[in-house]
Amino acid sequence: MSVAAGAAQIGAVLAGAPLVLGLMRQVRARSEGRCGAGVLQPWRDLRKLLRKQQITPEGTTWVFACAPVVLAATTVLIAAIVPLVAMGSPLDPVADLFAVVGLLFLGTVALALAGIDTGTAFGGMGASRELTIAALVEPTILLAIFALSVPAHSANLGAIVGFTLGNPGTVVSLTGVLAFVALVIVVIAETGRLPVDNPATHLELTMVHEAMVLEYAGPRLALVEWAGGMRLTVLLALLANLFIPWGIAGEDPTLLGVGIGIVAISVKVAVAAVVLAGAEVFIAKLRLFRVPELLAGSFLLALLAVCSANFFAAQG
Repeated sequence: MSVAAGAAQIGAVLAGAPLVLGLMRQVRARSEGRCGAGVLQPWRDLRKLLRKQQITPEGTTWVFACAPVVLAATTVLIAAIVPLVAMGSPLDPVADLFAVVGLLFLGTVALALAGIDTGTAFGGMGASRELTIAALVEPTILLAIFALSVPAHSANLGAIVGFTLGNPGTVVSLTGVLAFVALVIVVIAETGRLPVDNPATHLELTMVHEAMVLEYAGPRLALVEWAGGMRLTVLLALLANLFIPWGIAGEDPTLLGVGIGIVAISVKVAVAAVVLAGAEVFIAKLRLFRVPELLAGSFLLALLAVCSANFFAAQG
């Protein structure tokens, strides 16, 4: 059943990512007094893009063509190794926080190189901004999850989730609260949401992610958009399971346990998406030079979480 649990994780992320995007857009539309296009609209957009002709800009190399595949492949691999539905997936031994952060950064770098490869001003500008944000985000993710790994005595994500299940008090501890706030900020930055980036904008002075993908069209653009939705879904699910792991199946999952795990993670991600989309309605995008200040604050919170975790470990 561990193989079935791993397949269920990947299938849930592949099928649910566009629905998460659609749910967030619908919540924002309703909050702003609009009807909205419906939760299924991202699936319609993907179908339309997949039917369009694939266009390759003149002067680009294999980097431009391979970047969407690398971005999607790394995201699917993350979905396969992190504990979303069950803790006993076949790739659980490699579900290390360093591996997950490395895969996230690999996808980010691939898309940034594609933006530079186009040779356009917008592509280079977006790549420069994206790598600046990534240089602050990735270390914060490492520190925040490392703080959670100190009491669990393991950097394995499944072990951290299992420790939280057995010791629910760690969720409301000082270490847990600091790490949670830091991870919320970096997840927002990593997925290009407000106030760090606006996924609905096409203004050259504010674009980050959109500036790198302006030259993509057709199936490649569909793959980039799909991968972006999967990355958002996986990070929200990982954030939920690190701090609210109840409902996840054990290391030897049954068919019923896998089913309960799918329902539980679906509810958690839906609630997190609704809260995030609702908060975005009341948040304005930060000016670009203020973004490093926000991310530096999240890094400081993660560092304080590590210090408090080590302090309480020494006291214990």
